[in-house]
Amino acid sequence: MTSIKQNIDNFLKYRYLLIELVKKDITIKYRRSVLGIFWSFLNPLLNMIILTIIFSTLFKADIVNYPVYLLIGRTVYTFFSAGTKGGMGSIQKNSAIIKKVYVPKYIYCLSSVLSEFVVFAISCSVIFCVMLATQCQFTWYIFTAIVPVSLLVIFITGISMILTTINVFFRDMGHLYGVFLTLIMWGSAIFYPITIIPESFIGVFYSNPVFVFIDLCRESILYGHALNLELVAYASLWSLASLLIGLFLFRKYQDKFILYI
Repeated sequence: MTSIKQNIDNFLKYRYLLIELVKKDITIKYRRSVLGIFWSFLNPLLNMIILTIIFSTLFKADIVNYPVYLLIGRTVYTFFSAGTKGGMGSIQKNSAIIKKVYVPKYIYCLSSVLSEFVVFAISCSVIFCVMLATQCQFTWYIFTAIVPVSLLVIFITGISMILTTINVFFRDMGHLYGVFLTLIMWGSAIFYPITIIPESFIGVFYSNPVFVFIDLCRESILYGHALNLELVAYASLWSLASLLIGLFLFRKYQDKFILYI
């Protein structure tokens, strides 16, 4: 109990630094960009238009409101991809500070995830704009999307801690993870309906936690359905497991980071 209180007090002590690191990450992300943070609106919108033109002719009979369907999947996946990649490289990116000043090292990983969450939150406004433009029905179930989104933040934080720990000692992890992300993308039914997948392979998709998060968000936002409690429990298990494993690995090896960065 004392250890938990110490960790909370330690986190609160550095909360202002965390906020400044998040601001710095966002500033660097859009540095020398003419449109700046407006890209957070424009990028998902342009991607949606291009991909809708390409894929809607193939799946327009199978998917209701394909633009919103695509945009939700793409936005959730982009948050996962950017958040985990940013977290994975956070220790190396801040190596100069780490060598000079003591700061709890998880702060750097967490700031990378939270900066991408800010971008994700801004991008979500595009979803609601497209829903209005396509006359998609809004229901109160849309507010239940906060459940899968909150679990997704926890999941990304845990995965980021695992990846950054491995990446400090094994630099090829960045290249391998890029291949893995491509596999995750095509296995998350972002561009196509799950109904075209043979029944025998459906289980493979539900073993992909990113697909589960996307599916939960679509159910609440696009279709206006109550969340499937079994899927929520499944997503919660992934989130909790990734966070606990990430914290364990990070705390076990963080003192050795200074020798490898």
